[in-house]
Amino acid sequence: MDTALSILADGLAHELRTPLSTISLNLQLLQEELQTVVGSPPQADTALNGKAEATLKRVCVLQKEIQRLEEVLSDFLRFAKGGSLELLEQDINQVVDEVIDFIAPEAKRNGIEVVRDYAPDMPIARLDTGLVKQAILNIIINAQQAMPQGGRLSVSTSHKEGHVHIGVTDTGTGIPRHHQDKIFQAYFSTKKKGTGLGLPTAKRIVEGHGGSISVESTEGRGSSFIIQLPLGTEPLKPFPPKAD
Repeated sequence: MDTALSILADGLAHELRTPLSTISLNLQLLQEELQTVVGSPPQADTALNGKAEATLKRVCVLQKEIQRLEEVLSDFLRFAKGGSLELLEQDINQVVDEVIDFIAPEAKRNGIEVVRDYAPDMPIARLDTGLVKQAILNIIINAQQAMPQGGRLSVSTSHKEGHVHIGVTDTGTGIPRHHQDKIFQAYFSTKKKGTGLGLPTAKRIVEGHGGSISVESTEGRGSSFIIQLPLGTEPLKPFPPKAD
């Protein structure tokens, strides 16, 4: 798996960063042109000015998404190639909430109700924020894909005996019992367009923090994933070195 991830990382760097840079550059040029229109004198075409302002806002949103994609890619490349975690003390509720804020608009468009259930007394945990966010996001994306007709996505936090728990529960199609021991294997996917790397990458990130991830699922009723992370008192599992 380590060699496969390293090869995939090199491919991603080549195949994704170049088009992302091109898109980002063209959005920057478009933003500059629109700012010129928006800043036109008052006697200019009011309707045109209004359309330009609305388009400018959309361009700004796209630029932020491009930046996020570049950050996600950088985190994945750093993780896939090995190396040490960049641990910082973090409020788990805030980390989870930022991921939920990101996916909430798409969830709403897809008819998915998002329920947040955070424990109010969560302790501070030491973790690599970018990677943990990616792990949570991967699990949530998997949950959303399991609810093509809409449903409920519940995300919770809790803590017990030196560990924090992050729960992601959906009311989707569920995972067949004979697939449940395969979903964390690299490249295993039941989706036509799935890469089979979302859940394995989440597992790799969590285990890199010395934690664990588990799932309970019933076909036709949904699935529950639990991420368990140590508060930072336990030794971290070393990342594998970059494959030659």
